[in-house]
Amino acid sequence: MIRPPFITLAAALPAADYQHWNVNAAVVLTTMVMICACVLLHYEVLSLLSQWLARLEGRRRRRVIFAIFGVLSVHIAEIWIFGFGYTLLLLGPAFGQAHGLDGGVLDYVYISAMTFTTVGTADAYLSGPIRFLAGTEALTGLVLITWSASFTFLEMERFWRAR
Repeated sequence: MIRPPFITLAAALPAADYQHWNVNAAVVLTTMVMICACVLLHYEVLSLLSQWLARLEGRRRRRVIFAIFGVLSVHIAEIWIFGFGYTLLLLGPAFGQAHGLDGGVLDYVYISAMTFTTVGTADAYLSGPIRFLAGTEALTGLVLITWSASFTFLEMERFWRAR
């Protein structure tokens, strides 16, 4: 398996070397890339969804249902983006550890879902620099979920006005 350079560096560092600037910089950079990917994906999906829903002029109920399924789908995709980020970073022990998990992709997607929705979890937690990613994911999830709530409210308002 080909590893990105920062994973190779992190694998060479002892697990307790959390203060190494390359490790922290890699976590921050990875976090920024995932946030940008999620925000751009969210914008594009809401933009396309808005255009598509406008074409369903006579079908008010379908518009609302499609809006909800569209918003849920994009949130699930964003959770998976962060889940893959955890999976990638936790290949190197210097990035931290996930406690209470087996370490599979679905375990990291679970951590991502609990973090993204700001629910939190008592059965699993992260330690080390990767906690920066988790904290930032919670903020990102909060912002994207409220953006979706605003979009849904506007779509429902159009539905109510048309009655």
